[in-house]
Amino acid sequence: MGDQAASTSGHQGSYWAGWVLSGLAVAFLLLDATMKLLAMPIAVETSGALGFSGAAMTRGVGALLLVCTLLYVAPRTAVLGAILLTGFLGGAVATHVRVGSPLFTHVLFGVYLGVIVWGGLYLRDPRLRKLFPLRAAA
Repeated sequence: MGDQAASTSGHQGSYWAGWVLSGLAVAFLLLDATMKLLAMPIAVETSGALGFSGAAMTRGVGALLLVCTLLYVAPRTAVLGAILLTGFLGGAVATHVRVGSPLFTHVLFGVYLGVIVWGGLYLRDPRLRKLFPLRAAA
C-alpha cells in the first residue's frame, strides 16, 4: 500500500499523520532493540532489575523486538507486526506490574506505546479504517 492508495482514498493527511506516529514508535523501538542487541550496560542492568538476567537474555529480547518492529514497518506485514508488538508490550506491562514499578511512568508506558503503534497503523491503512470505523455508516 503506497502513495497511490493514500491519493485515491482522499485521506492523504491521515496517511502521513499515521506515518509520523508510526515513525515515532519505530524510532523508539529501534533504539531500544539496538541497545539490547549491543548489550549496553544500561540495558543489561535495567533488564536484570526486571528479572531478565545476563547479556544473552537481553540480546534475545532485543532480537525479538527488532523482528516485531521490522514486521510492523513493512506495509505487507504491518498488521502482524502490530499484533506481535502488542504482545511484546503486554509482556512489558506485566513485568513492570510484577516488580512494582510506578503506574503512570513505567507500567502504562507499554500501553501508551501500543496506542501509538495502532493509532499510526489505523491512520495509514484504509483497510483498518474500513474494518473498524470510528462511526457507523449512515
